[in-house]
Amino acid sequence: MSLTLYFHPLSGFCQKVLVALYENETPFTPHLVNLGDPDERAAFLKLWPLGKFPLLRDDRLGKLVPETSLIVEHLALHYPGKLALLPQDPVAALEVRRLDRLFDLYVAIPMQKVVLDRLRPEESRDALGVAEAKATLASAYDLLEAEIGGRQWAMGEEFSMADCAAAPALFYGERALSFRDSHPLLWAYFERLRTRPSYARALAEAEPFFQFFPRREGDAGLSR
Repeated sequence: MSLTLYFHPLSGFCQKVLVALYENETPFTPHLVNLGDPDERAAFLKLWPLGKFPLLRDDRLGKLVPETSLIVEHLALHYPGKLALLPQDPVAALEVRRLDRLFDLYVAIPMQKVVLDRLRPEESRDALGVAEAKATLASAYDLLEAEIGGRQWAMGEEFSMADCAAAPALFYGERALSFRDSHPLLWAYFERLRTRPSYARALAEAEPFFQFFPRREGDAGLSR
């Protein structure tokens, strides 16, 4: 196979790319990276010095493609499938990119701030930063509740790159700041995402690693 994905199943950003691959049944070689292993970490840093995954290696084109949205667009351009995750119409494509960025920057990123703070020693925790991140999440939930409303998917009837981003962002976002009871339309949309076969598969593959997700005090942990 010409495509190799360097990733970890627990990572929401990696799940975003996995959804895109699974939606179009795109053949690829999965390469799980354990950054906690010194040898694996050194090998990955040699390949990609920034040390961030997912990373797509395309041997046919001789390219390394970083960053989730770039990977999904690379797949759409060079390995198109039955489902166009990015519309050909440039105006519609721009809207997909806008929502994709919204989920990544205003749900996934602040979620990480909240969750990763749980790993810090008590004396090093950033209460102000966590409060600001939760405020960003709350504003994003309000915006998404109003914009997506009763749509089937983020853009309407067609599943897109924005939905690939939304599924893991909302799954983990719920663990940082719940929207289950406060945003019924957003919750219903998330329920559709969670049962979409491509994301259900990504979640099933992540499940053995759920034990490593930083939990809140009294939190039962992750579940599908």
